[in-house]
Amino acid sequence: MQSCASKSSDYIRSDFAGAQNCSLVEFRVVAVLLAVLECDRTFVYKTCVPTRVIAVANQKGGVGKTTTTVNLAACIADIGRSVLVYDLDPQANATSGLGLEKIEGASAYRVLLGEGNLQEKIRKTAFANLEVVPSEVDLCGADFELARAENHLRRVADSLQPITAGSAYDLVLIDCPPSLGVLTLNAFAASHGVLVPLQCEYYALEGISMLNRVMTQLHENGVNPALDLIGVVMTMYDGRTKLSQQVVGEVREHFGDKVFETLIPRSTRIAEAPSFGKPIIHYDKYSTGSAAYELLAQEFLARLDAKA
Repeated sequence: MQSCASKSSDYIRSDFAGAQNCSLVEFRVVAVLLAVLECDRTFVYKTCVPTRVIAVANQKGGVGKTTTTVNLAACIADIGRSVLVYDLDPQANATSGLGLEKIEGASAYRVLLGEGNLQEKIRKTAFANLEVVPSEVDLCGADFELARAENHLRRVADSLQPITAGSAYDLVLIDCPPSLGVLTLNAFAASHGVLVPLQCEYYALEGISMLNRVMTQLHENGVNPALDLIGVVMTMYDGRTKLSQQVVGEVREHFGDKVFETLIPRSTRIAEAPSFGKPIIHYDKYSTGSAAYELLAQEFLARLDAKA
C-alpha cells in the first residue's frame, strides 16, 4: 500500500508536471517538499520556552494574511505544539476558517475595554492543540473606543498577560485587521515579532515600508522595544508566470534572509478550505498547499527556536 507521504509526493509531482518554465526558486522549493514528504518521519517539537506571541499583519487586504494565520496555526498544532489564534480582525475570517460561528458578544471587544478576562472568550476548535479567541463585527467599535481610552496601545498586551504568564500555549498568533489602526498597533505592542504575508504581485512592497516605519516608531517610543520582524512569507505564487518569479526576486533583494524559503502556491484547494471551516491540512492533507504550509511551519518554528 502506498504511504501517506508517497501519496502527497505524487500530488505535488502532478501539480507541477509540465511546468516547463518554472523558476529555479520554485524547483528548489518543490525539491525540498518532495524530500521532506518522501521521508516517512514524524517531527516532534518540544519546548520549554515562554509563550511566543506573533502578529500576522499586512495593511493591504487580500494578501493571504488570515489564510496564513489559520493554516500556519493548524500545521504547528498538528505537530504537537499548543496554539491560540487571537482573531483581532472584525471580519472574523479566522474564526469561521477554524469552524466557529460568528456569535454576538463572543469577541474580545469588552475585554479590551476592561470588562472581564480573555480566558472566558477562548473557544476550542475541532482540531487538537488549537484554540481561538473568536471575533465578530462588534470589534469594529474597538478602534474608536480604544483611541479614547487610557493606555490604549497596551490593551491587547494586558489581555494576554495572564495567558502568557501561565504558559498555557506555546504560541499565540494574532490575526490583525488589514490596516495600521489601533487594533493592529495593539497587536504589535503585545507581540514578540511580526510575520508579514506578501502576495506575488506588484504593489506588494508598497505597504510594507509603512509597516516597517510603524514598527520602528514602536521601538523608539518604548512601546515595544523587543518587536522584531520574524519574516516575510510569499503567498499566491504561480511559477508559470514571470511576474511571480520577478516579485519573489525583488522581495528577496529588499529583505534577504528575512524572506522564507517556502513559497505558498496559488491553490484552489487552499481557497476552498475556509468554506468548510477547515485549515488546508485538515481539508486536503495531500495537496500542494497543505505540503507548503507544513514546510512553512517547520521553517517558522526553526526561526522562533533560534531566537529563544
